[in-house]
Amino acid sequence: MELTLFLEYGWVLLVLVVMEGLLAADNALVLALMVKHLPENKRKKALFYGLAGAFVFRFTSLFVISFLVDVWQLQAIGALYLLFMSVNHIIRKIALRDKKENKDQRLTKEDTNKSGFWGTVLKVEFADIAFAIDSILAAVALAVVLPETPLPDIGGMDGGQFLVIFAGGMIGLIIMRFAANMFVNLLEKRPGLEIAAFAIVGWVGVKLAILTLSHPALGVINPEFSHSTEWKLIFYGVLIGIAASGWFLSYEKTAETAKKVS
Repeated sequence: MELTLFLEYGWVLLVLVVMEGLLAADNALVLALMVKHLPENKRKKALFYGLAGAFVFRFTSLFVISFLVDVWQLQAIGALYLLFMSVNHIIRKIALRDKKENKDQRLTKEDTNKSGFWGTVLKVEFADIAFAIDSILAAVALAVVLPETPLPDIGGMDGGQFLVIFAGGMIGLIIMRFAANMFVNLLEKRPGLEIAAFAIVGWVGVKLAILTLSHPALGVINPEFSHSTEWKLIFYGVLIGIAASGWFLSYEKTAETAKKVS
């Protein structure tokens, strides 16, 4: 039983790390653009101070959410937010990619050119907080249905669930700071992975919606379904299918593009 528990938690942590990594690559590009106007010796300091604040925010917000995680209204808002964010990003990436990216880059450059060091740190801080909200909600949706562990509760959540969410979030920050280039290069080679990452976020929103509808206060869906083995198999099966589609469709697109260039 302990091995099964370990494997289930390990799998969720792996999913969180991959999802955080793909999303962090896109976020890192935004942060790099925000500090680009600063002298080189101050860029790393601005990112460090911004990420340090994000660390505090993630831990504090996760601690607060742990007390509210069973409130169905919060679950519903979280599900709607994740679904909206997923659809919004996918539409922007597909339909408005070039126009939107060029406009964002131009506006960001104009904005940051007017900012001093601490003004830039503040903007990096707000950007990190915005990124953190997305990842925390997605992580909570993945971890909240995990089986309870012998660990003592942290806040209002099982200790194991809290720690796997916290670990995923911290690894996401580390990736954003140190390993973003690797994921950026991966996204350049496999552009479909970025859309797949946001599609996974939307699918996690569906998972949170299922959890909401199965809440005892609503009872729309059998409460046992959201924790059942069948639903877990469906959820992770679709999740793997989305990731595989992003990988292989990118490969076909890259090969086709290379052929046209040749």
